[in-house]
Amino acid sequence: MPPQRTRATALRQQLAELRGPDIAPKALDARALAALAANPGCDRRALLDGVGVDKAKLAGALGAPSAFGMSQFAFMRGNAFEARVKADGGAELLRLVHEKLDPGAAPPGAGAVPDLSAIGPEGRTERTARALREATGTGAWTLLDHPMLALDVAGSPAFLEPDAVVVHPDGDWTVVEIKSFPMLDGSADPAKVGAAARQSAVYVLALEEVAAGLDPAPEVHHRVLLVCPKDFTNLPAASAVDVRKQRAVTRRQLARLTRVEDIAAALPEGTCFSPGLPAEELITAVEAVPATYAPECLSACELAFHCRARSRAEGAVTSLGRSLRAELGALTTVPDVLAAARGKAGDPEDPAVAALRRAALLRAEALRGTAAQTRDPAGEARVPVAVTTRTRVPEELAPTVPAPGSPAPEAGTPGAGAHGTPVPGVPEGREAGACR
Repeated sequence: MPPQRTRATALRQQLAELRGPDIAPKALDARALAALAANPGCDRRALLDGVGVDKAKLAGALGAPSAFGMSQFAFMRGNAFEARVKADGGAELLRLVHEKLDPGAAPPGAGAVPDLSAIGPEGRTERTARALREATGTGAWTLLDHPMLALDVAGSPAFLEPDAVVVHPDGDWTVVEIKSFPMLDGSADPAKVGAAARQSAVYVLALEEVAAGLDPAPEVHHRVLLVCPKDFTNLPAASAVDVRKQRAVTRRQLARLTRVEDIAAALPEGTCFSPGLPAEELITAVEAVPATYAPECLSACELAFHCRARSRAEGAVTSLGRSLRAELGALTTVPDVLAAARGKAGDPEDPAVAALRRAALLRAEALRGTAAQTRDPAGEARVPVAVTTRTRVPEELAPTVPAPGSPAPEAGTPGAGAHGTPVPGVPEGREAGACR
């Protein structure tokens, strides 16, 4: 009698069927998790990321390709800078950690760099956890280069790979994030620093899960080390970034995500997201999963262009922004909003409806006032005078324009043009355009 499949085995089989036959799952990174946590109400992204679908290929098959990706030059520059920071056993990196985060500890010498190679992401995750346990009790500086961490996301594990994790002599752990954008005069672009902080917060959450399995549990620092090029050089500069706020927000939003098996259970039989399927079948499969589109998705999700087109076609107000959606309350579509503003629908006691009707009234009054200002007291429409920037011609050089009813100068007379009009600056006896 064959062994009964466990729930985890059945879930993996179901996810493989949704992903497509012989298609390897696409691993989630911290950047994708930060974007996923920023839009926890989107079941479509939660399912596709949990299944491991390559959303970039899926968007191309749907006819709405994304513009994601890093240039080859930026990729090579980032790798070269990271290699420089970690050279000589990470001596410079450990020095920066000691200077910015733990100046009271013993100065780092040649730190230990354990080998984290293993087969598959599960093997690397286990090897990283073992290396962290061993390094915690040594009382020396240890650098883990590209460790592998696991974080449960919507019922499925996501494997994360931070740039580095440093174990302090007292056993504390610190996440290190290395970026290629510059740090000018000790400060960097706030938007890029914020994105790096949200990404590092995901690593801190995953590292805390590893620390929770040890007794006693080591402390995971809430201040991460951000390393960037100094000014316009290739020399490293570092800054400590507090990610407690980003960590709390990410933890709360990840906890609110619907579990993948609950979303998959509501799908029709035979649903598949393989990019090799015809476009009509893919559109049907994708539309079977509810989505919550917002303009912020354009910078975080590969399916944003497809979802934006569908949202606009349906007239959803979320396509105009989350803040506007929150202000409109029960009015979820643009036609509903317009009908409420015109007094054709909506509850007058609703504050959103009352505000819309007040705004429509003010707009109508403003338009009536503008129309009244464009007419003179006699009721005739005023003709706007065009403002010209041409240089005024002196009267002595201005062409002579004959008065109405007077005979025009004959062609060929001194100073006359082709149509009998005197041309300024042309001597008598010479026609305009004549050569010497």
